[in-house]
Order: sequence, then C-alpha cells, then structure tokens
Amino acid sequence: MAAQIRSEEIVCPGGMPAFIARPEAAGTFPVVVLMHERYGLVKHATDLARRCAADGFLALAPNFFYRHPDQKALNAGNARYDMTDPESVQLLKAALTALEGHPAADRSKVAVAGYCQTGRHPLLFAAEVPIQAVVVWYGAAAPREWQVTPAQPRAFDDVIARVQCPVFGAFGAADHLISVEDVRTLRTSLETHKKSFDIRLYLGAPHGWLNDTMLGRYRKPQADAAWGAQQAFLKDVFAGGWPANQVRWRFQSEFGQDYDFSKNVRLE
Repeated sequence: MAAQIRSEEIVCPGGMPAFIARPEAAGTFPVVVLMHERYGLVKHATDLARRCAADGFLALAPNFFYRHPDQKALNAGNARYDMTDPESVQLLKAALTALEGHPAADRSKVAVAGYCQTGRHPLLFAAEVPIQAVVVWYGAAAPREWQVTPAQPRAFDDVIARVQCPVFGAFGAADHLISVEDVRTLRTSLETHKKSFDIRLYLGAPHGWLNDTMLGRYRKPQADAAWGAQQAFLKDVFAGGWPANQVRWRFQSEFGQDYDFSKNVRLE
C-alpha cells in the first residue's frame, strides 16, 4: 500500500512561495530541500516532493525563480531566470527559516538537492551553512560552472573545498551538456579536497532523464536506479553512516567504448 502523504503551500520569509510534502504519520522527518530545474516550480518538482515524502522525508520545494516576471513563459521553457550564487544562498536560508517551528521538520537532518541549472547551488549552500548532505542531478559539472563571473563570484573549486558534508551525484553518459570528462573533473575536485561522495554515471541517460513529464528524455530504468541510490544514500547519511571524520569515495560508471560527447543531442 502506498504511503499516505500530506501537502501544503507556504510562503518563505521574503516572499518566496514553496510546496511542502511529508508523510501523513505523526512525528518528525529529515528535511530534503528540492531545487527545481530551469522551468521553475512545475509539476515535475512537486512530483519529486511527493515522492520524497512517500519515502519518509519532509520535502520542501520552493519556487527559487519566483522573481521572474513571466512565470508562464518560464514554466514552458521559453524564458530563463539566471539566479546568482549569492541569491541562491539567501533563498535557501529563507527556505530553512520557513521550517523553523514546523512540527514535522527535523532541522538537525537537512539535505539540499539541485537539478540541472540549480545543481551547483546545494554545494554553495553547504560551503556556508552546515547541512548533512548535498544531492546533484546532471548539474554542477559543465565547464561553465568553473568560470568566475559576477553571478559566480567565487571559484567553484574553492567552494568545493569548503563543503563539509557528503555529496551524491547522478549523471548520464548521453548528456549533451555534461561530458564524462566533466564528471571526472568534478570527481577530481572532490577527491583533491578529500570530500566524501557517491557519484553514479548511467549508460544511455540524456540530460534531464529523471523528468517523466518530458518523455523524450525520461529514462525509467536509469531514473529508478538513481532515485533508489539517492534515497539509500540519504537514509544512510541521516542514520550516521557517513562519519565526518572519514572520507568515502564511491564512483560507479557505465558508458560505451564508442562514447563520443559531440554526438550527444538535446532531447525533450
């Protein structure tokens, strides 16, 4: 029988709307903050929140791009909101502040997950605010992430050096934005700074392959495998299975001998 969940809509300090999903049962639950893809707070994001709740977490899914003046165009992928690194940290702080006093939120156990455009931002937050885990899905590894710009004022390698929690990463070998070499670059930075991680690279998975509202890119076998690995990672972290005084590296990858990044294409 499927787990019963409860959902609600709130407004975080500063005006950012957010969606909360949690188990119906009494008690407190570890918190997972979900940072949406470039489309804003669409059905895929709230679906993931409900899925997290069914797995025993309190999921908070804010609309980090709520300041964009045309939400309809943003949701359709016809507009873009370029959130800066400092803005993302500010908004994540507001999101967690919104959970202060929430009777179902265990704020001693917090993970932040980013997808695609927001993939870098959980790492930025973890470099400034103590949390228990970072989750990255097909983000935070493209060459542009390492550039220092007005929107990205700190060198990304320096950001990673300051992260004090384990990192889970899910990537696809058919991604047209992030190559296998890009994933290895991220892995190297984590290893150089002795950060614990569990990174998975899946054969045949294009960019956005978790998103089942876009059937051209959705890959159910890879998505189910990676989601299960992520949830097992989070439950292990929250149970104390990744001690801060130990460094643990897990890297599981699969790609073809004929792999050619230049042949990867965008899928919808």
